[in-house]
Amino acid sequence: MIRIVIAEDQELLLEAMGNLLNLEEDIEVVGQAGNGEEALTLVHQLQPDLCILDIEMPEKSGLEVAEELQLNNCKVLILTTFARPGYYQRALKADVRGYLLKDNPSEELAFSIRSILDGKRIYSNELMDEVSCDENADSLPLKSAQNTKTGSVKNYLSSIMDKMKLPTG
Repeated sequence: MIRIVIAEDQELLLEAMGNLLNLEEDIEVVGQAGNGEEALTLVHQLQPDLCILDIEMPEKSGLEVAEELQLNNCKVLILTTFARPGYYQRALKADVRGYLLKDNPSEELAFSIRSILDGKRIYSNELMDEVSCDENADSLPLKSAQNTKTGSVKNYLSSIMDKMKLPTG
C-alpha cells in the first residue's frame, strides 16, 4: 500500500484529492495538511512513502517543505497551477520527484505516484525550463494537459461544487 500525505491550502481541493486517491486500490491517504508546517509535522509523524505538496501554501511553501524533506525517505510530488520562473530548477535541487500541473487528469496523478515510487521522475512539459529539458532524460514528461478536458481534477471539483450548489469562480 502506498501511504501518502497531501498538503493543500484549499480545503475543497484537499478533500477531493484525498477522496479520489483513496479510491485507488493501492493508495492510502494517511494525512492531510492545510499548510507547509502541518505537512512537515505529518510527514515526520506518519512516515509516508510520498508527500503531495501544493507549491504555494501558508507558513511554508511546497518548495520549502521539499527542501526540508531532502534527507527524509519520503518522496515529493509538487502540484501547481502556473509555471513560475525558477521554480523548476529549485524543485530539481530539492530532489522533487514529480512536478505537475493541477489540470492533469486524476488518472495521471495516480500513474505519476506509482511511477515515482518505481524510481522515475515525472514533470509536466509546461513546467520544465527549456534549459533543463535535455538534462532530465530519465524523467517522464506528461503530455500537455491543456488539450485534456475530461477527467481533470478541476472538472471533478466543478462537478462536486455544482452538486453542492457552490460557486465555481
